[in-house]
Amino acid sequence: MIGSGRPSRYAWLVVALLLPVALLNYLDLQMLATMKASMVGDIPTIANKADWGLILGSFKWTYALLGPIAGYIADRFSRRWVIGSSLLVWSAVTWWTGQCTTFTELLTARAFMGVSEAFYFPAALALITDYHLGPTRSRAVGVHQTGVYLGQILGGFAGYVAEAPALGWRWAFSSAGMLGVLYAIPLLALLRDPERGKYRSLDSLRSLGMTHAVIPSEVEGSALAERPPSVMRGLLTNRNFVLLVMYFTLPAIAGWIVRDWMPEILRERFHLGQGRAGVSAILFVQIASLVGAVVGGTLADRWMRRTNRGRIYTSAIGTMLFLPALFSVGNSGTLAVAIVGLIVFGLGWGFFDSNNMPILSQIARPELRATGYGIMNLVSISCGGFGDWAFGALRDRNVPLNLIFGVFAGVALLSVAIVMMIRPLTRNDDLVSDGTADRYG
Repeated sequence: MIGSGRPSRYAWLVVALLLPVALLNYLDLQMLATMKASMVGDIPTIANKADWGLILGSFKWTYALLGPIAGYIADRFSRRWVIGSSLLVWSAVTWWTGQCTTFTELLTARAFMGVSEAFYFPAALALITDYHLGPTRSRAVGVHQTGVYLGQILGGFAGYVAEAPALGWRWAFSSAGMLGVLYAIPLLALLRDPERGKYRSLDSLRSLGMTHAVIPSEVEGSALAERPPSVMRGLLTNRNFVLLVMYFTLPAIAGWIVRDWMPEILRERFHLGQGRAGVSAILFVQIASLVGAVVGGTLADRWMRRTNRGRIYTSAIGTMLFLPALFSVGNSGTLAVAIVGLIVFGLGWGFFDSNNMPILSQIARPELRATGYGIMNLVSISCGGFGDWAFGALRDRNVPLNLIFGVFAGVALLSVAIVMMIRPLTRNDDLVSDGTADRYG
């Protein structure tokens, strides 16, 4: 059984400092989806839905390709500076998005946005797992992910901003970019990296906030391996990691479609205004996701006291919720039924989202986790980008929504089978440098 060590106040301060950065990252993404009608109307060189799918996809493909590189840099250098630099780049590109006047400009700007966000999430989630060493890991990741959902909730109201004559979509992007620059100052002033190379010494565990740490006598005081293992040996030959990449990818395709296209789907299907469509598509599903992340993180941490598969079981429950949710969204005859489906999807997504990095921590050593998450992003977001383009192309050809979302539901069922095949490499909750487990009491 896993012990119940308590993290320090600073460990939770790290989560609090990073939460607004996650919020800003997804505020930008959701504004793009919610203000689509205004942007397309103002940039006539965006000719059709497939063009819009390319704009959405350009961000994801850049994000994906840079993911492993960004993760490797975060594993080898200061995660604090990787995070701070990514926020500054995000701010500049968000401001630039508000100045775009052609399809090519917007396509390029969104590709550069992928550079920023590729560097943020692997570094941020790895830093959180550095400070939260087991008993609070899923909760900490879940709380951080609430920033993602809050950003999408705020972005869901951007349709009203775009429709306001005194504001508009350009003002929204320019203002968000300036806000990011201002927040970078306190972030870099307060955020710090944990001491590296001594995670397994008693003093270092206490410095990271773990009280009453229990460490096997044969490893107490030893340091992490001085030479990091190769990515090929440590990750790509790891059966469990390959399964986790597959599991991380398949449900995420549906997640990107819901995030990027649902405002447009509801606007067209139920004849809603841009503002109401954005709020209907985003508000309910993201509030549900926020609740799901906190509840799913707490449930997983508690379940881990009984079995080292607690995080896997919790995530699988969330993925199971995708099935009825996607069927109801694809077949809804009324806005109310569609919203109920989106709420169920959001709850399941929160369970799924709060446990991906914690599961990775059970199968990969600390110095490989940001790289591992970057590889996961490479595969997942590449597929998400093609999914955005394909969805737009299918809608141009009038393929029924119930058929598309029915396929997504089948993919979700396959994902459950995949995650249940993952076997954590430790009897406890955290894999350290040499493949043994630390236990926190």
